Amino acid sequence: MTHKIAILGASGYTGAELVRLIATHPNMEIVALSADRKAGMEMAAVFPHLRHMDLPTLCRIDEIDFGAVDMCFCALPHATSQAVIRDLPKGLKIVDLSADFRLRDAEEYARWYGGQHDALECQAEAVYGLTEFYRDEIRKARLVAGTGCNAATGQYILSPLFKAGVIDFDHVILDLKCAVSGAGRSLKENLLHAELSEGYHAYAVGGTHRHLGEFDQEFSKIAGREVKIQFTPHLVPANRGILGTGYVHGDAREIYDTLSAVYADEPFIRVLPFGETPSTKHIRASNFCHIGVVADRIEGRVIVIAALDNLTKGSSGQALQNANLMLGEEETEGLMLAPVFP
Repeated sequence: MTHKIAILGASGYTGAELVRLIATHPNMEIVALSADRKAGMEMAAVFPHLRHMDLPTLCRIDEIDFGAVDMCFCALPHATSQAVIRDLPKGLKIVDLSADFRLRDAEEYARWYGGQHDALECQAEAVYGLTEFYRDEIRKARLVAGTGCNAATGQYILSPLFKAGVIDFDHVILDLKCAVSGAGRSLKENLLHAELSEGYHAYAVGGTHRHLGEFDQEFSKIAGREVKIQFTPHLVPANRGILGTGYVHGDAREIYDTLSAVYADEPFIRVLPFGETPSTKHIRASNFCHIGVVADRIEGRVIVIAALDNLTKGSSGQALQNANLMLGEEETEGLMLAPVFP
């Protein structure tokens, strides 16, 4: 069976990444691509690296016949997705890549994103889309909310350890370095080459980064009480990738054994040999996540590091992984591409 696919917001980085991945999927066909400001243009004109593909002309959302669509990927900006998804056919399966349905509490959404949610009935049915932790729920879902790329990275290294009780909830520091594509494709002064290159900087310092809402939600759910970790993101002059470093208290071997056991059968997560550390170079443009565990020189302290590609495993690859489950496909279909190196 060939599943008919629509991608809304196809002119952004995550939209283009979805097209690249779906092109290798044997059971998916892209039948509609929307990009309202670029409607009428060919995808090759927007993304020349996709020139070899036979793709639909970009159109407006209201021009799509959703009755002929089996799965819709929504790669629209935050606060835009909710109004669009609210008006889509109720039987249509949807994976949303924005932040609009990640937070279950409407008040928390308003707090982190600065506005009231306009599709509460959709928010109530949305399943949080971190595949490895919500696989059963995702299989049965109509609407899946893709996670933030920073949020995914941090949860891959911390959630199994919290669940196993091998680290202290209240003594965690998370440091993430994220490539510039995580900020999207729109023109911004601070993302100009002359402003960004030859240095990197911390941003959203002191607990203002929006992905903290996801950390608070998911870690508090595990603990059964309020949990707030210390988290600082950094913007680095690279195109793709996230390197997340967690500083935790516990026994290094116990932490390593816990992560190794949890991810032993996961197709996309690799726990490296004890003491080895990952690099974003080794997961570039892939759906893989590499995790390393190192014992600190101070007894009882441990460094846990994860590397993933923010556009693939952190967004579009994760979205396709979820869509596979929702459509009854093999979870790995279209996603076993090897990383690009060097």
